[in-house]
Amino acid sequence: MNTETTIDTPVLLVEEPEEGIALLTLNRPKARNSLSEALMAAVSEELDAIASRQDVRVVVLAAAGPVFSAGHDLKEMTAHRADPDRGRAYFSDVLGTCSAMMQRIVRLPQPVIAAVEGVATAAGCQLVASCDLAVAGAAARFCTPGVHIGLFCSTPMVALSRNISRKHAMEMLLTGEMVDAQDAARFGLVNRVVAEGEALAAALAMARTIAAKSPLTLKIGKRAFYEQLEMGLSDAYRHASAVMVENMLARDAEEGIGAFIEKREPNWQGR
Repeated sequence: MNTETTIDTPVLLVEEPEEGIALLTLNRPKARNSLSEALMAAVSEELDAIASRQDVRVVVLAAAGPVFSAGHDLKEMTAHRADPDRGRAYFSDVLGTCSAMMQRIVRLPQPVIAAVEGVATAAGCQLVASCDLAVAGAAARFCTPGVHIGLFCSTPMVALSRNISRKHAMEMLLTGEMVDAQDAARFGLVNRVVAEGEALAAALAMARTIAAKSPLTLKIGKRAFYEQLEMGLSDAYRHASAVMVENMLARDAEEGIGAFIEKREPNWQGR
């Protein structure tokens, strides 16, 4: 076990502030919430646990302190340059762990909302881009600054380029300059910008709205969204049509349509 997990303060705080909502808070504020081995393991383990829970309908991802996440723990990584292979095996393992964590977010049945205050850089920006939705405080800033230190942000590029236009992604990747919250919203990296310090409250409000929907419908819809993105237009329509047929046959769709016709609140059963 990484020694970081043995200290009294956990690297990840897990709460359920409201019914149906799980709140995960990155908790390495003194290390700018950099994604250490221990923190990535904790996030991955918690996402795996949440994936099978029917009572959790939405996940909110936040961070303690003034920085959302500074990306990979470069001190932790640099220590392995003294390895016989100059760190090759370690770097490969850490980047694989990070990529798997990002993909866990995308593949999680429940929607994930990032609540961003402060700076999200490199893999921290990748983390925001990997979430399904994001709310930013007005002072939040984003960047992929690897070019400044001779290390192109290639893995953050994967999530970033799937969220924003090519030219905006290339601008961020090639210049490494900070993007403010308003430009991040204009680029499509975040959904909305709220007053500084209000990102978590706004993310929870968004989560509350989503949590009121059928959990089965959310699961079906999120999965289909990402599946069709990787397809050509005709294949995407075929796939979406097949998904919608199966969705129409679900108990929750029958209930929801009936409730709409009868002008009453639906009683979701998640099936």
